[in-house]
Amino acid sequence: MNHWLIKSEPFAYSWDDFVKAGRSVWDGVRNYQARNNLKAMAEGDWALFYHSNEGMEVVGIAQVAKEAFPDPSTDDPRWVAVEFVPVQRLERPVTLHQIKADNRLQQIALIRQSRLSVMPIRPEEFDLILSLSQNEDA
Repeated sequence: MNHWLIKSEPFAYSWDDFVKAGRSVWDGVRNYQARNNLKAMAEGDWALFYHSNEGMEVVGIAQVAKEAFPDPSTDDPRWVAVEFVPVQRLERPVTLHQIKADNRLQQIALIRQSRLSVMPIRPEEFDLILSLSQNEDA
């Protein structure tokens, strides 16, 4: 099982929008590296849902419900989409500031490739972010 981080601008598509919808097609990705990450996802993989630009924080956990398929937002066969379902809102959001301040997360793709919208993360990074969300002192 792989772990991922997916980003969305909350004014465009927030965690609350995602939960209300119950599932979502992650489409419109037009970066080759992000597309390759979508192609590498397998049903059942976990993803952290990150609010970018506004909030700049991890707010929830999603799961891959359907592996890569042709992106319905374009006729260009180079692009794919993946379907996600929401799993759980984090007890407390984990901010980008918290992530940057934690020495154990210095190699996370969110810091190293900050403009990428779909990125792999290591299982230990995933678990650490979850533990930060449960720690009131974090």
